[in-house]
Amino acid sequence: MSKPGEPPPEPRMRPTSLSTLCVAALAMAAVAWLVISNFYGEMPTLPWLPPLVMLGLAAVEAVLAQTTKARIDRREGTAPVNPLTVAWYVVLAKASALGGALFTGVYAGLLAWLLPQRGQLTHIGRDLPQAIAGLVGALALTLAGLWLERSCRVPPSPEDDQTRSDRPGGERSGGRSGSA
Repeated sequence: MSKPGEPPPEPRMRPTSLSTLCVAALAMAAVAWLVISNFYGEMPTLPWLPPLVMLGLAAVEAVLAQTTKARIDRREGTAPVNPLTVAWYVVLAKASALGGALFTGVYAGLLAWLLPQRGQLTHIGRDLPQAIAGLVGALALTLAGLWLERSCRVPPSPEDDQTRSDRPGGERSGGRSGSA
C-alpha cells in the first residue's frame, strides 16, 4: 500500500516464480498419480500428439528467445523489435512456463505410477515411450518459456543506472525486473 501523499505504485508484471512452477508441477503430479492409479485400466493408450506439440512449441520459443534477445540488445544486423510484439511474447512465455510445469506434473505422476507397475501389467510398455516423451516435452516447454520470458526483459537505461548510483550508499535494486 502507498502512504498518504505518495502516488500509487505502478502496475508491474513480475517474472515467473520458480517456486510457483514447482508447486504447480508437484500438485499436478499428485493428482495425476491418484487418477492414474484408480482409472488406468479404463484409459486408452497415451497419444503421441501432446508430447510432439510441446516439443514443437519449445523449439519455436527457443528460437524466439534467441532472436528477441538479439533484437532487444540491438545487436548488429538485427531490426528493432516492436514493444507490443515483446508483450505478446511475454504472455506466451508465462503461459508456456506454467502450462509446461502443469504437464510436467501430469507426466511425472504418470511415470511414477507406470514404472513400478511395469512387470505387473502387460500394456504399460505401450504407454511408457509416450509418457517419457511427454515429460521431456513438458520440461522443454517450461524451460523455453522461462528463457523467452527472460529474453524479453528490457535492459536498464543509462538514466536508470545513474539514478540507482545516486541513491544514498549507492544502492542498486538489481535492474528492472519487469518484462517488456
